[in-house]
Amino acid sequence: MTTTSRSTRTHTPRTRLEPATIGPSRPERGQGAGRATFLNSLHAEWIKIRTMRSTLYVVLGTLVIGAGIATLVGSSAGEEFADMSPADRLTFDPLSLSLRGYMMAQVTIALLGGMTMTAEYGSRTVVSTLTAVPHRGRVLGAKAVVLGAVSFPAGLLFTFVGFLAGQAALKSAGVPHLTLSDPTAWRGILGGALFLALAALLGLALGTLIRSTTATVTTLFAAFLIVPAFGPAFPGFLSDWTTKYWPPSAGGQITTGYQDPALMQPWPGLAVMAGCVVVLLTAAFLTFRKRDA
Repeated sequence: MTTTSRSTRTHTPRTRLEPATIGPSRPERGQGAGRATFLNSLHAEWIKIRTMRSTLYVVLGTLVIGAGIATLVGSSAGEEFADMSPADRLTFDPLSLSLRGYMMAQVTIALLGGMTMTAEYGSRTVVSTLTAVPHRGRVLGAKAVVLGAVSFPAGLLFTFVGFLAGQAALKSAGVPHLTLSDPTAWRGILGGALFLALAALLGLALGTLIRSTTATVTTLFAAFLIVPAFGPAFPGFLSDWTTKYWPPSAGGQITTGYQDPALMQPWPGLAVMAGCVVVLLTAAFLTFRKRDA
């Protein structure tokens, strides 16, 4: 009995816990946690904006607005031009008439920019986003890059289609019109696309600061439509400043051919709009970095 017991103890295999068996498993499970690169963030934001229904609606709606308003304005310009005085005919602006739809397009594209952030706060997916990418500057930067990559081509399609439709309507009405060989035309087409991309980024900045979709929509409508419309009714200096230097109004001068001496020139006006966007995006970054999700 004693011999058997010793034999059994001698040949019983022992289980050894090697450090290598459990050591590397934890780093492998945690590898890459909190290390999402900027390219990863870009890819994630591209998926988000591409799968948002509002993105398709905004792009298609912007094109319809551009072509529709340009055609209507150009068609009615014939009767108006015939009744104009010689002085008014000198200020006739075919470029501005064909790109008049930018006043609505700026709002729709700015709303898209705002919703890229407010939609995440509304659905609380912002928590998952910040868990995957704790670097908040990287998140906001990726949103801005992807938004610009979507809004600029959409704006370019808007200005190009609007220009062609508007000039065709002006030509058929027998009034002065432009062609693509005119340098002023390309300044309006490319500059208008840049302006709309800036409008989208302004929407993103306001959406980050406000976080509420409803409040962001209200603010954007006020900034792009209400203030420019009622600015001339403001008293004294405030009226002059709003008419000339209010960023959406100043930036919109890029879509005009006739230069009113009382207003900003096209490229300086667009620079004012760009400066406003930079300031608001900086404020949005500082707020986003410190605020709880």
